[in-house]
Amino acid sequence: MTHSFKYGVQASAILFASVLTTACHEANDPGLEYAPQMYESLPYDPLRQVDANTVNPMGINERTPAIGTVPRGKLNYFSHVGKDSVGIAERKLRNPLRYTLANLEEGKVLYTRNCQHCHGEQGDGQGPVGAKFKGVPNYATGAYATMNEAHIYHVIQWGKGRMMPHGSQVNPEERWKIAMYVRVLQKGKGPDGMSEMAQSDLDPSQKTNPENTAPLGQAQADKASETPGQGDQARNGTAE
Repeated sequence: MTHSFKYGVQASAILFASVLTTACHEANDPGLEYAPQMYESLPYDPLRQVDANTVNPMGINERTPAIGTVPRGKLNYFSHVGKDSVGIAERKLRNPLRYTLANLEEGKVLYTRNCQHCHGEQGDGQGPVGAKFKGVPNYATGAYATMNEAHIYHVIQWGKGRMMPHGSQVNPEERWKIAMYVRVLQKGKGPDGMSEMAQSDLDPSQKTNPENTAPLGQAQADKASETPGQGDQARNGTAE
């Protein structure tokens, strides 16, 4: 009885060691599977595969989307104006929203959430971050006071200089509303200038900048001031 028990323990130990050795041979091998059809999908799973796909290139289940594919719900999420083409953006992009008080109020909320920490409540570059790192512009001075809303929209989307892009944080409608509110801050009156800009009965193409007869929805290419960051030869997106 003693010998039988001893041999039984030894055999069990050898069997247990064999199982451990076999199971650890391949890190991704689950070992023996009972009813594998319950674990592995018979149809192709685009996000997981066990064996190489013999039909698709590179042996993978996923296929590269066709050129120009747009995710559902993201049509026009990013404008087709390149990152370094702010001048084209000024001339081509059009604000589809009206200068209503409701739109400006929402623009103020979005500005407070996404911009105020650098650009300040008054748009003077004296936000908590802007005051510390310096170099954040004052919207009401110099060339910054003449930037049209398409220019502002483009910079929000792609970023500029030390400003990081915010295209993934705010959708197109929100970008336009922020740009509209920045136009308010360009007047140098802070949030108090909203009532002057709000005209619910006018189309945005009819709403004009008192300092310039060009509609805000169009590029101010003939302005004499230089576009910030465009060098000495560019004026709001057009080179002389």
